Amino acid sequence: MAKKINRLFLNRGYLCGAMDRVKDGGIGWRQKIQTDLADLHCCWLDPTNKPIDIGIEDMENRTQRQQCKVTHNYDVVRNDMKIIRGVDLRMVDIADFVVANLDLGVHACGSYEEIYLANREMKPIIIHLEQGKEKAPDWLFGVVPHQMIFSTWLEIHSYLRHVAHDPVVEQFKRWYFFDFSYSFHKKAKVVAKRIRSNGRKKG
Repeated sequence: MAKKINRLFLNRGYLCGAMDRVKDGGIGWRQKIQTDLADLHCCWLDPTNKPIDIGIEDMENRTQRQQCKVTHNYDVVRNDMKIIRGVDLRMVDIADFVVANLDLGVHACGSYEEIYLANREMKPIIIHLEQGKEKAPDWLFGVVPHQMIFSTWLEIHSYLRHVAHDPVVEQFKRWYFFDFSYSFHKKAKVVAKRIRSNGRKKG
C-alpha cells in the first residue's frame, strides 16, 4: 500500500487576522483551525500564542494600550507596537503559507500589511472572507489567485487537505513542497544506528 502523501507535514502556517478590534482578541478561529487540521501536522505560527517571549499580545496589555491612548501616552503604545509588529512580520517572513481571516466589518490594519508582505515573498495566501468571496475587495483579486479566496472555513479545510494529499496540485508559482518527512525519518534512522552501535561497543 502506497504511503499517504502529506506535503504540509511540518510546514509553517501563519494565522493572520484582526486582534485588537474583535471581542475574543482573535483567539477563537485560530484555535479552531489548529484543532480541525491537526491531522496535517503543520507548525502553526499563532500571534495570539507566540512561540517567543517578546511582543506578546493579550487582553491585559491590549487594555493597557487603550488606556495609554486615552491619556495621550502615545510613546508607550508606539514602543509596544514596534516590538509586536516586528515579531508578527518575522513570523510571516518564516512561514511557508498564510491563512488570513478577513471581516469587512472589522478594520484590520496589521492584517493587510502581513498579507502584502507575504505576497511580495510569493507565499500561498489562503483567505477566508466572512462576507463571502463575492464581497472580497477588488484589490485582493489583484494580489492573490482567486482560487485561494474562500467563503467558508470548510472550503479552506478542503483546500489545504487537497494541497497536502492529492496527487496533482496547482502550485500557482507559490507552493513549493519540501519532503521534511524524508529528512526527519532519515535522521532518525542515523541516530538509531548510532545508538545501536554505541550499545554494542559498550557491551
